[in-house]
Amino acid sequence: MERNGVRPAGSDTAMRTDLFDFDLTDDRIALKPASPRDAARLLVVHPGSHPTTSSYRHATQLAPDMSPSDADPGCTAPDLNLEDRVVRDLPDLVRPGDVFVFNDTRVIRAALEGERTRQGQRALISFNLHRRVDESRWRAFARPAKRLALGDRIRFGHEGRVCLLGTLEATVTAIGEAGEVELSFSLHSAYLDEAIAIVGDPPLPPYILGKRHVRSEDAEDYQTVYARREGAVAAPTAGLHFTDGLLSGLDARGVVQLYGTLHVGAGTFLPVKVEDTDHHHMHAEWGELSASTAATLNRARASGARVVAVGTTALRLLETAAAEDGSVRPFAGETELFITPGYRFKVVDVLMTNFHLPRSTLFMLVAAFSGLATMRAAYAYAIGRGYRFYSYGDACLLHRAPA
Repeated sequence: MERNGVRPAGSDTAMRTDLFDFDLTDDRIALKPASPRDAARLLVVHPGSHPTTSSYRHATQLAPDMSPSDADPGCTAPDLNLEDRVVRDLPDLVRPGDVFVFNDTRVIRAALEGERTRQGQRALISFNLHRRVDESRWRAFARPAKRLALGDRIRFGHEGRVCLLGTLEATVTAIGEAGEVELSFSLHSAYLDEAIAIVGDPPLPPYILGKRHVRSEDAEDYQTVYARREGAVAAPTAGLHFTDGLLSGLDARGVVQLYGTLHVGAGTFLPVKVEDTDHHHMHAEWGELSASTAATLNRARASGARVVAVGTTALRLLETAAAEDGSVRPFAGETELFITPGYRFKVVDVLMTNFHLPRSTLFMLVAAFSGLATMRAAYAYAIGRGYRFYSYGDACLLHRAPA
């Protein structure tokens, strides 16, 4: 299985992490979603095919810290075309017969608050579950992890959720790097799932939790309307923009709607700290694409239909399931696919996604899809025009750069 994007020959500098950096002020970070969901703004990005320096300068005049040298080494930004739309315009922006692929994962209430007691000393610890090990064990990111030691006992439940106070407990059975620990719970299987659903909160990203507390509305806001299969500890955020009415509008347009599953992990929020992307380890995530979905995709592509991935998770699932010739196979298992510029896309033609963090694996993915220079220019334009960023922010509809 391919893990990294393939480096273009002679382009070692293309994988420097700092090439994926950009400045973003805190006021651009969305703390709540648009209402209604499909009222969010949508930036449509058509990469050009003829390099021009002037169009790049025009697009980035609102972000003077960027220059053509910040883009793909050896080239300037293409003559891209940008359209300001809203998400509810989506049926008018696609073609009859296009195939939309959604990620139907359902977010669990993976944010837990626990109390550690050791030799009469108590400490409150926050946990974000991110990977299930077996029926009773989870790996989690702990804050502050330095207060934990092997064998520590954690008790979950607090006022307002007292029905489980003293019932749900866990032991720290392993301590890893970057605040990761392994918890062995006192309950297992469906009993553990039920307890987590009661004592847990929606696992909002750290860039939102750093600015406000979890609200009751987040339980619904941080879940897609088509979520079915529980297992994600972060939302597939592009899907948060869809309403039942928008899905009906796509159906009326003649768009085929298919579903796969990729259980998003909290690793999606981890920054890339290495200087070269080849040294970054991608967290594994479990996914499944059924045989019937694969067959429908292959028939549609053979007829000339485009494949539109709703979110980077849907794209990674499709590309993981793809053979070298572009055919899609059934898939069930884990993927560590890390897409960077130079990767050859096999299936996806159009990508709908939110605006992502600087230096993140997700910004690297969109740079691979539409071109690094194109995406730096598009993000500069979006920042200047007041688009809202990250999980609760606005969206963009990206067309794949010409090969």
